[in-house]
Amino acid sequence: MRAVRVHAWGEPPRVEEVADPAASGGSSVVRVAAATVGHVDRTIWSGAFLRHPPLPYTPGVEASGVVESGERFAPGQRVWIRGGGLGTATDGTWAERVLVPDAALAPLPDDVGFELGASFFSPCASAWVALHDLGALQPGQRVLVTGATGAVGAIAVQLALDAGAEVLAVVSRPERLALVPPGATGVVGAEGVDADHPVDLLVDTVGGGVLAGVLPHVRPGGRAVLVGYMAGTTVEVDLPSFMQRDVSLHPLNMIRREAQGRAAAPDLLARLAAGRISLEVTPFPMSRAADALAWLTRPEHRGRAVLVPDLEARP
Repeated sequence: MRAVRVHAWGEPPRVEEVADPAASGGSSVVRVAAATVGHVDRTIWSGAFLRHPPLPYTPGVEASGVVESGERFAPGQRVWIRGGGLGTATDGTWAERVLVPDAALAPLPDDVGFELGASFFSPCASAWVALHDLGALQPGQRVLVTGATGAVGAIAVQLALDAGAEVLAVVSRPERLALVPPGATGVVGAEGVDADHPVDLLVDTVGGGVLAGVLPHVRPGGRAVLVGYMAGTTVEVDLPSFMQRDVSLHPLNMIRREAQGRAAAPDLLARLAAGRISLEVTPFPMSRAADALAWLTRPEHRGRAVLVPDLEARP
């Protein structure tokens, strides 16, 4: 079978012929229909991640596909894949077939496509946990979301609207206002936020100076959840003002919150299937894995990237 292989950190990945996996106790063989290319995959590939498989390795921490053999699910079962050390401790999902620990498998409904099934969990579960588990969102509250057209940000906007909140969506450039999910009020940068109307909850997906700029717009006693830091890994806060306003700042760690995310997954998949929320997905053939990694660094990229079998390799 064919798989994407990396032989040196940061080196362009390439497709190679490798041995087919064989089912073993507690694991299943899955024919991969789509494999996510995310920022964590790029970080591992660069060699900067704290934990990584031994070289050479096959990247990929999430995917979807069809079970070919195993004990937990019957052959033909559609599944989504995440966890079990795939792509972080062992070879991952960027392959035509993958050996998956049964605990890392979950059923994928028939009305959710493979590309969406491979890529939904990280942005949707992150947004859900940020809003509901950490943010304690209530209907009628005012919510501010930064990076509102990114994968997590756009889902957070949609889920907050679906929960009956009033949503202020912050984007980085005027041309992105048209991409804000319908129902939210879009503004450009922290300076576009009305200081006279504080928010109950901030969901910040970009960090850095953006977080410093929007944090003062949270009402005294309100909550802020930090999801990402693409705009910078450090932030300067005026501590006397921050402490007097008594705003709770919560970092989102989805490794620790994995159980909450998995518990929400069936509902999130149902919302996606019904069109209550939507996630943009861009497919790349497996042979263009390097292009997918580069796509993640482009400012204009939206949603998620997935690898799909090359046309000549599809059944």
